[in-house]
Amino acid sequence: MKGTEEFRTVTSPAMLETFLPGRLVHGTEEVLGHIREGRFQRSLALIAGLSSILSGLEVTYEHYRGSYSRRVMYTPLVASSALLAAGVWAFKSKRAARTVLPVVSVLSLADGALGFYFHVRGIQRKPGGWRLPIVNMIMGPPIFAPLLFGISAYLGMIAYYLRREGDPEEGKMPRPAHPHSWAKYLPTRIEHENISWEQDLREGRFQKHLAAATVMWAFFSGFEAWYSHYKNNFRYKMQWTPVIIAPMLMGAAAGAIKSRRVAHTWLPAMSALAIADGSLGFYYHARGVLRRPGGRKHLLYNVTYGPPIFAPLLFAACGFVGMLASLLRRESK
Repeated sequence: MKGTEEFRTVTSPAMLETFLPGRLVHGTEEVLGHIREGRFQRSLALIAGLSSILSGLEVTYEHYRGSYSRRVMYTPLVASSALLAAGVWAFKSKRAARTVLPVVSVLSLADGALGFYFHVRGIQRKPGGWRLPIVNMIMGPPIFAPLLFGISAYLGMIAYYLRREGDPEEGKMPRPAHPHSWAKYLPTRIEHENISWEQDLREGRFQKHLAAATVMWAFFSGFEAWYSHYKNNFRYKMQWTPVIIAPMLMGAAAGAIKSRRVAHTWLPAMSALAIADGSLGFYYHARGVLRRPGGRKHLLYNVTYGPPIFAPLLFAACGFVGMLASLLRRESK
């Protein structure tokens, strides 16, 4: 009850009216209520699908630079397209959200893990291997890029467990797991824990879980920004911002795991900063592409060989995950 009251204080109408016109306060309260209760399956499924476009396009031109020398390099393109279709379908269909979306999300996560293995192996096979880690990580394949590809799939997996907004049946409190489900084959303690975390997800109680995910993906994204900008010798001061903000977001997310107060103060502040920085970074990367020789006349070529245009938006996606975590309720245990 204390956590609920604190959350309501943070998102009180008076505070909302400070930032929003009065006519938007009611709609904002409704959206926040859906998030707190875990009733935003349709929205999160659509976000997962649309965000897969960013990672899919990023992988497309990165692998194009590598001339698609291996057939496995085509798999992220297929996975991101499938996740887009599954996310849109799950937005429209409850059945698709319960069947197609989780399957495609799991396969996309597996593809990201497989890509991470191949990128690690690619670095190992460069002259000097891991004896020259900095040089080969910078000059070799982006080591954590395949794991960043998994953000959309992760959101798709979360959406599978949530309840749908606007559905009368989903508006009720979630029922316990069916007694004849696969959980009955597990030991009693594990079965109870499994039902407990599924129940927490369906009720929107997974703040600490999502905060931990924010720590992980902020690290991946921050590291990718560091070595990408290191290649350019940090020519512009703006290139330091994601390298600085990423650890700050990680610290806020890590603190949110232990502290409810940090989750409702520092985490949303650092998440908003990451979103703003990623959006601004997208502007600078797009400007860098247009300033290359040929500009718009050779747009496809310049996007392929210019600064990674969608990479800053993946950093902003980490901020989105952190912001979402700040709006959720904490686990029952």
